[in-house]
Order: sequence, then structure tokens, then C-alpha cells
Amino acid sequence: MAENMYSFLIPCYNTSDIIFEFVDELKKVLLELKINKYELILINDGSPDNGKTKEKLVQLYLHNNFIRVIDLAKNTGQHNAVMAGLNYSRGDIIVCMDDDMQTHPSQLGILLKEFQKGFDIVYGYYPQKKHGLFRNIGSKINYETVRFLIGKPKSLKTSSYWVIRKFIRDEAIRYNNSYTYLQGLFLRCTSNISSVPIKHFERRIGSSNYSFRSLIQLWSNIMGFSIIPLRLSLYVGYFFAFVGIISALVIIVRKLIIPTWIIGWHSLMTAICFFSGINLLFMGLIGEYIGRMFMGLNRAPQYVIREILQREEEI
Repeated sequence: MAENMYSFLIPCYNTSDIIFEFVDELKKVLLELKINKYELILINDGSPDNGKTKEKLVQLYLHNNFIRVIDLAKNTGQHNAVMAGLNYSRGDIIVCMDDDMQTHPSQLGILLKEFQKGFDIVYGYYPQKKHGLFRNIGSKINYETVRFLIGKPKSLKTSSYWVIRKFIRDEAIRYNNSYTYLQGLFLRCTSNISSVPIKHFERRIGSSNYSFRSLIQLWSNIMGFSIIPLRLSLYVGYFFAFVGIISALVIIVRKLIIPTWIIGWHSLMTAICFFSGINLLFMGLIGEYIGRMFMGLNRAPQYVIREILQREEEI
């Protein structure tokens, strides 16, 4: 039986200070695991560091024949950067991890041991995260909304450290919309998924590259994989229509019983503002769906590749 080919996808963003250490550590782990056939795809996600990250990636490419570099023309976000790597990966088994040494190469063996049980996808998750309070709260909100909106199993815990089979990759890259949400793509490919606890390491250099805005943007991408928000707007509409009818009947009956009763201006304005706000909220929600459809029809790119560094035998 032929030895499996492994592809390791590493999205890189402002990673010039630690990428050499990361690659050395990964090589050491692969040697320990007796994995001999592999490629390492480093995706420079438009790092705004005056070319420092790209320079380090080029050096790694020149000194390691198993490394390929994809240099994106602008920052597209981690999920789109990973999609670029998926499109150029050749492995039978694809592994994704971050470049910051928090998703540490030393934990790879734990994921692969679980993967060998026959699962199509295995996620590593962190019983104890080394993120700040803000990131941990954001992760919790993301976990609950993903479970509600796209039906993620309650027992499944996820992270950006995962292993998938080639057929999952082949199905995922058929998605060409710019609003990529990998977990949504994977969940609609298979239900044969597992997750295992792994250690989350301290970040030694720099801080998280996820701003509040980027976290909100990533979270909003879930909508591309669920119509539940639209159904929710319908149910809310039914509810408030019912409340409006009941309120109108109460006002009519009260006016008939007490002809001198004057309907208050403040209560009227409050009702107008409240229901106008509800209308605008769901018009905005529907507009977001239509806008994403429009962007899809205009073929807004997931990513734009400035340059690919790979050897002739890899083309």
C-alpha cells in the first residue's frame, strides 16, 4: 500500500519573527512520527510588515524542497487564505494549523492517532485556552451560534487545528464565494467527524491578529450556510403582527368602554420607533443576504495570488 502524502497548510500573517522556529519544530515532529512524504504550503495573507514575512518565507522555500509559498496580493482573512492552500494542496491527508506556535506541532500526533480510527475530519480543541477574555467570550458566542445556525453537533468542539481527507478538500474547493466559512463547508460534506483535546500553548511573540471587526466579519460568514436567520425574521414578524392585532383590539375595546380616554402620544411614538426598528433590522438582514448573492454573481474573488513559489516537478 502506497504511503499517504500529507499537505500542511499554514496561513501566515506578520509571522517573520517565529516562522523559522515553527518550521523547525514541525520537521522534528514529522521525523518522530515517521512521516516522510509531505509538503508544507505557506500562505502569506498580505502581511503588512513591509515584506518581512515574505522574505522569510522565500528563504524557507530556497532551503527546503518540500516547501511551497503562496503570496496573496492582499489580506483576505484566514479562511480564504486556507482556501488558497486547499486549492493547491496535493496530499491525501491535509492538515491545517496556525503559524503562531499556539496550535503547536507537538500536538499533531494526537490528532493523527484519532484520524487513523477512520474519521473524515478530526479537530483539535483546547480544554484550556491561552487567549484573553475577549477572545474566549467571542469563541463561546461563535460556538453557540454555529450550533444553532448550521446544526453543529453539541459534542463537537472545533478550532483552526484540523485534519481532513482529500475528498473533503475536493468538495470544499468547489465553493467559490468570497465569504468563506470552513466549518460550514466541512459540516455539509460529512458527519463522520471527531474532536480531541490538545494543549493550547502561550503566545510568545506578538498578539492575536483578530480584531473585533474581523471576528464579527468571520462570525457573519455563518449566514452563507444557513437560512435560519431569515426564518427567524418570519417568526418574529408573525409574533409582532399578532401583538399588533391584540393591541389594536384592546385599544378599540377600551375606547368603547371609556369614550373620554385619550390615546397617549408617548406610547404611540414608542410603538412606532420600536416596530420601525424591527423592520429596519430585518430589512438589513435580508439586504445582507441579497448583497452576498450580488457579490457572488459579480465573482468577487476569495483571494488574489501575486506569486507562487514552487519547483517545476510540483507544477
